[in-house]
Amino acid sequence: MLRIAVQSKGRLYDETMSFLAESDIKLNLMKRTLLVQSSNFPLEVLFLRDDDIPQTVASGVADIGIVGENEFMERDEDADIVKRLGFSKCRLSLAVPKSVDYQGVQWFEGKKIATSYPVILRKFLEEKGVQADIHVITGSVEISPGIGLADAIFDIVSSGSTLVSNHLKEVEVVMQSEALLIGNRNISEEKRAVLDELLFRIDAVRAAEDKKYVLMNAPKEKLEEIIAVLPGIKSPTVMPLAEEGWCSVHTVLDQKRFWEIIGKLKELGAQGILVIPIEKMIV
Repeated sequence: MLRIAVQSKGRLYDETMSFLAESDIKLNLMKRTLLVQSSNFPLEVLFLRDDDIPQTVASGVADIGIVGENEFMERDEDADIVKRLGFSKCRLSLAVPKSVDYQGVQWFEGKKIATSYPVILRKFLEEKGVQADIHVITGSVEISPGIGLADAIFDIVSSGSTLVSNHLKEVEVVMQSEALLIGNRNISEEKRAVLDELLFRIDAVRAAEDKKYVLMNAPKEKLEEIIAVLPGIKSPTVMPLAEEGWCSVHTVLDQKRFWEIIGKLKELGAQGILVIPIEKMIV
């Protein structure tokens, strides 16, 4: 049985649960408990505070864990990054009051900075040759300048709306962060096999992200031109239709270029274009 530590609440919890569900890992979460076992996969989920996850995995209490990169770097525990998961993206940034005429990182010399991430901040300031007073806060860091507790803050930024509501502006992005799958360095061979199966499922889910399965009827006389504009995984599937001079073309399109490509297909005479979402894709 493979044990995975995940955050017990918040945005990362919600996105992790959705991700496990998409990987067909069934969990009974009707009653919140510390440890929940999957009913269809050899996995049990241990719910913890996010800042406890790196140490829990490093010590072997959990075999793997899903944690924000910011917490993993801050705790600096002896565990491996198994996979970057691509969700719960944010950044760690320095922010100052909007009224400040900010000219560069030297502004922070001698200033008091409130943060929940002193290790990452201290390393950044040392690299820049700046000496500042780091004030560690575990609660609402963003209110610190407004109540006179600090001159600036160093905190997580997602949309930036929290900074705006507290009359702050982002001036230095120190690091980008996303959800990581981390692992204990002494995992057994038996558990490694379970982890490999989990990674296979994760890859299938991620491969399908922002992809659409597209079917269309195409005139045979335009087939080569239509295939030329399709950036599919490999060559598209082409099948004859009952109507003479027409065929059916099947392919996978990236969401980012979807409308651009669909427009070109219509210009080339494609009809009956059907778009289907993809849950999983094995590549």
